[in-house]
Amino acid sequence: MTKEEFFAQLNEIDPADVKAMEKAADRQARLAKPPGSLGVLEELSIKMAGITGQVNNTIEKTCVAVMCADNGVAEEGIASAPQSVTRAQTINFTRRLTGVGALAESFGSDLLIVDLGVKDDIPQEFYCEAPLADTHKIVNRRIRRGTWNIAKGPAMTFAEALQCIETGMEMASALKKAGYDLIGAGEMGIGNTTTSAAVLSALTGLGAEETCGRGGGVNDAGFSKKKEIVDAVSQPYRSTEFGEALDCLTDVRNATLEILATAGGFDICAMTGLYLGAARNRLPIVIDGYISAVASLAAYMMAPDCASYMFASHKSLEKGYMHAMDRLELRPFLDLDMRLGEGSGCPIAFEVLRGACDVMCHMATFDEAEINDDYLDEIQEGDFF
Repeated sequence: MTKEEFFAQLNEIDPADVKAMEKAADRQARLAKPPGSLGVLEELSIKMAGITGQVNNTIEKTCVAVMCADNGVAEEGIASAPQSVTRAQTINFTRRLTGVGALAESFGSDLLIVDLGVKDDIPQEFYCEAPLADTHKIVNRRIRRGTWNIAKGPAMTFAEALQCIETGMEMASALKKAGYDLIGAGEMGIGNTTTSAAVLSALTGLGAEETCGRGGGVNDAGFSKKKEIVDAVSQPYRSTEFGEALDCLTDVRNATLEILATAGGFDICAMTGLYLGAARNRLPIVIDGYISAVASLAAYMMAPDCASYMFASHKSLEKGYMHAMDRLELRPFLDLDMRLGEGSGCPIAFEVLRGACDVMCHMATFDEAEINDDYLDEIQEGDFF
């Protein structure tokens, strides 16, 4: 996929269906309950209508796409775990022995596991080529054995960044074709909170103090080194001159691609493509934690309408998470003190969204329930909440 072909595909992303949202809001207002009493559930069901174009939606098939790759910056000692963990957990996803694996099993969700560049060898028996041919296998989209070290130079070439994005979009299209109603974005890659912080700082102009957390529990020396790297890598993009040079959406798209190639990871790029592909296919997608959130912001920078297809799930404890959410103007509807990643928040969020849709489908209106709603006039005219 060339850059020009990629940008042309971004132009195919449509905004939310406003008329469907208006109809959904009207139905919510007529359901047999005090106005607004189901809170965020009402908002979620209305947003879902904007995605699908239908007032009533059912969520049956769900899947978390987990993008796996190693990061060269791990050699700087900025992570609490060795890179061998990436390989081990990528294999463990197939056995549902990870956090997201156990939660997916509990809630009846599938996993789509993708290897974009795990450093250590994985036996061939664990791989498949076709997405969703076997959800207990790993889809082989390996580029190479992890990215280069961002402390020493760009993480990848532009062509590799585009290849990862294309893979993410491919996975979104495959999930849509397979009949999934709702998907989530997950990842695995030691060192990816560092690359995420670098990308977020570059995209927003924030310094490392605002975007860096301790990830999986890095020690003081590693944390200090992590912040130094993030500030150094993002500094050229945080300058006033760089921001002022971005005159149009094409400039922003080019800059975002450059930032992803310079500071990101194969996993982040693939998740960016997953969000863009989901929007292009009008497929609702759930954001998990910090890394997932940074990728969603990168997707938004290149195609602002794609935020209409995203749901923020849980409020991550990672420091930079809410900075991404604020720019996306999204609000996480769960607060569980989670910071695992992997896509682990997605299966839980799927159930909340399922419930929001079921209320819209199955709850009676005042007329259907044969309830006189005249008593609501005073409530609607007043300001009591």
